[in-house]
Amino acid sequence: MKSDKNATGQIAFAVGLLAGSIATLLLTTSRKNKTHDADAPQTSRNDAAQSTQQTMPDEIRSEMLSRNSLYFESSNGMPNITNSCVLVVGLGGVGSHTAHMLARSGVKYLRLVDFDQVTLSSLNRHAVATLKDVGLPKVTVLCNHLRQICPDESRLILDPVVKMYTGDRERDGTMMDPPDGVKQWDLVIDAIDDVPTKANLISYCAKRDIRVISCMGAAGKSDPTRVHISDLRSASRDPLATAVRQRLRMLAKKEAKESGEKITNGSGVSNG
Repeated sequence: MKSDKNATGQIAFAVGLLAGSIATLLLTTSRKNKTHDADAPQTSRNDAAQSTQQTMPDEIRSEMLSRNSLYFESSNGMPNITNSCVLVVGLGGVGSHTAHMLARSGVKYLRLVDFDQVTLSSLNRHAVATLKDVGLPKVTVLCNHLRQICPDESRLILDPVVKMYTGDRERDGTMMDPPDGVKQWDLVIDAIDDVPTKANLISYCAKRDIRVISCMGAAGKSDPTRVHISDLRSASRDPLATAVRQRLRMLAKKEAKESGEKITNGSGVSNG
């Protein structure tokens, strides 16, 4: 029983660390890329849903976010979080917890992308799924839960996309496009567990100067104090990070070959 409690505490510590890091990154994001006002458009809402929308009083919302405000009040950073737009790709054991904490932290616009359904084996790691959710899309299950936390659609805009991200514009459609009136995403969360697709998403963001947090391997790990948040190039002792780096190099070489450019070692020296 004691070991179970320790494990639960370690998981909570790791999730809290990730959520705090994301919130801090959102805090420092420049608002220059915004052209919308505080009332961002609801691109996934129909007229019927809007007519029944619940409004949350300011005092209730303020109290819900009071602990976050205490942490960020010195820099007046809460408005950056409550007006931010975040894309989360992958809603499994990592992505579902991340999206859950972002919604509770006050992020205004969340586009949630995943093609998969909740399975029995998902229940040991998914943030909110229960037995009755088995067989339903992970996106739907998560959105239903988050809407109970914040029923006011003007304060939490949920944009569900039940579709697989592939990196192919024709197949993905407008999945990666920011909401109407927004120049760019404040942050993209990569919680994909497939190496080629993961590399495609990171490459897409890097080319467009979009901030992306890519979640690497944590399976079988038991010491949350060794979680490392850094540039992908400095990640170590992580097989998934190594595989993603190799894939990104392959993509870069392929694109350079097609364009006739020379590959460098990062210092401008040609590798031939």
